[in-house]
Amino acid sequence: MHRIETGADLEAGLARLLVIAPELRPVAERAGPLPLRRSPADLKGLVRIVTAQQVSLASAATIFSRLETLLDPFDLETLARTEDGDLATAGLSRPKIATVRAVSDALDNGLDLAGLGDLPGEDAQARLEAIKGIGPWSAEVFLLFCLGHPDVFPAGDLALREAIRHAFDLDTRPEQGETRARAQGWKPCRGVAARLFWGYYRSVTGRGAGLPA
Repeated sequence: MHRIETGADLEAGLARLLVIAPELRPVAERAGPLPLRRSPADLKGLVRIVTAQQVSLASAATIFSRLETLLDPFDLETLARTEDGDLATAGLSRPKIATVRAVSDALDNGLDLAGLGDLPGEDAQARLEAIKGIGPWSAEVFLLFCLGHPDVFPAGDLALREAIRHAFDLDTRPEQGETRARAQGWKPCRGVAARLFWGYYRSVTGRGAGLPA
């Protein structure tokens, strides 16, 4: 599959996924239309994901809105002029401020976030995880929603794991390893499968927006 850039790409990917894994048809029927959600593959896109780490969607949206007001324009120069105390006042925790600074340093040292889209997914993810504070979840979500990678499944995401538990009537929420193993059967459309299960989670719980951040 090529990158998921448009709604048509997403629809084609879902059709292919359901051929590969017809057991997901009931999941797709319950999930309803899948949101595309694409963000720029830049500083702002990655900071948005950092902001969403381990907080609710509502909290992440509020904090990021404050950051957009504070960092105007939202670029490296403005971030460099902004004090840590101001970032904290906007709602970022100390660890997240450290991560944002590490992202800034990586970009200053030549990391091309948009250019990661030209690399195999594993290589791009490794480049992102080399930044202190960027773990697998943040890297994988960036690959999905900023680079449109078609074959990434964030197995550490609690909502995805809970959706899988519900969809397959499992007794307990699957661990990350079990989730990754199950997702192998959805290659090369794991990025569509992730969107599908986020949408399913929203439909069965009434929580979330069908996406992680």
